Amino acid sequence: MLTRFFASVMAAMVLMAGLTDCRAGMVFNLIDTGGAGVGTQARAGFQTAADYWSSKFNDNIVLNLQIGMKALDSGILGGATPQTLTSSYSSYRAAAVSDATTVDDSLFASNLPGGSAFSIYINRTSNSPNGALSATPYVDNDGDANNTTVRMTRANAKALGLLSGNDAALDATIEFSTSYSFDYDPSNGISSGAFDFVGIAIHEIGHALGFFSGVDILDTNASGSFSDDQYTWVTPLDFTRFSAASQSDGADIDWTADSRPKYFSIDGGTTVAVSNAWSLGKTYGGSGRQASHWNDNLGLGIMDPTFAPGELGVVTNLDLRAFDIMGFNSTTAVPEPTSMAIFTGGVVLLACRRRLRESSSR
Repeated sequence: MLTRFFASVMAAMVLMAGLTDCRAGMVFNLIDTGGAGVGTQARAGFQTAADYWSSKFNDNIVLNLQIGMKALDSGILGGATPQTLTSSYSSYRAAAVSDATTVDDSLFASNLPGGSAFSIYINRTSNSPNGALSATPYVDNDGDANNTTVRMTRANAKALGLLSGNDAALDATIEFSTSYSFDYDPSNGISSGAFDFVGIAIHEIGHALGFFSGVDILDTNASGSFSDDQYTWVTPLDFTRFSAASQSDGADIDWTADSRPKYFSIDGGTTVAVSNAWSLGKTYGGSGRQASHWNDNLGLGIMDPTFAPGELGVVTNLDLRAFDIMGFNSTTAVPEPTSMAIFTGGVVLLACRRRLRESSSR
C-alpha cells in the first residue's frame, strides 16, 4: 500500500513513465499479454508502480515482467507468478553478506545460520518422526536438500548478484482481473466502489521481486506424500519467520503450516521486530490467507493480502525494511518501523501463485 506522501510525488513519477530504460538502477521491461498495451490506463498504472519500486531501490538490474488483464478466479483482484531458481545455502549466505549496504542488511546477514545448512521447524511431512503428516512440529536438521537449498525469485537473485542483472529471460507474470472496477489515479484518493490499481500493482510487483514464503508450498501440499527433503522452497524472506516454539526447540526458522503466531525478526529470531507479523496459510487452522503476506487486518503494509473498495494502498517502513534485507539496495536508509494506522480490512484477495509441482526457472 502506498506511503501517504505518495500522492505528492505522483505527478513527478507519472512524468518518468516511459523513461525507465534511460536510467541507471532498477529497470522494468513491461511486456503486454493483453489489455495492458502502451496507451492504456492499465499500462500507465503498471509503469507508475514500477517507477515507485525504482525510486526506492537502485540495484542495477533489468526485470522482465509480463503484464495483462484477464478473467481470474472469483474473489481475486490480481496475481503474480514469479519465476524462481535455487541456490546452495552457502552461496546465498555469501551473497547476502557481500550485498549488505545498510545496518539492517548487515544485522540480518550476520545472523544467518553459519555453515552450509540450516535447521527447519516443520510439520505435516510424510517422514515426520511424530507420524506421517502429523501436525506436531519437529526440528529438521539432517542436512538434506531442504536444509541446504534456498529458492528465490529471479529478481531477488539478480539483486543479490546470483544471476546476471541483464539476464533476458522472463522474471514474472502479473495478471489483473477484468471483473472489477479500478481507479488508476491514486493522487486524489480512490473512488468508492473501485480498487486502487497502482497500489495493487505495487503489491504484485513486490511478489515478483521476491516477497513470498515457501510455507505456501507446504500448506498446499501437506495432505500428500512429500517428505521434508522435497520441500526445497525456503526463501530469503523465510529467514525472518520465527515463533516462540521454534526458538525454544532450537530451529533456525519456523516453516510450519498451523495456527501458531509467527513473528518477524531480522536478527535470527532473537529480537521480535513485529509480533504476529506473518499470515499463516489458507488451511490447517491458519489465517485463511497465503503465507506469502503480512498478517491481515493489522495495517502492516502493502504486502497485506487483501484490498477493500475505496482503499488507498500504503507502503510502510516495514515493507521497505523487508525488501532491504532480502537483498535490494535501498536508495535511502530505512527508518525503524513506526506505529501504523489499523487496516480496516479488505474483501478481495491478492495472490502469489506457487505449486510444488511447478519446475523452477534456472
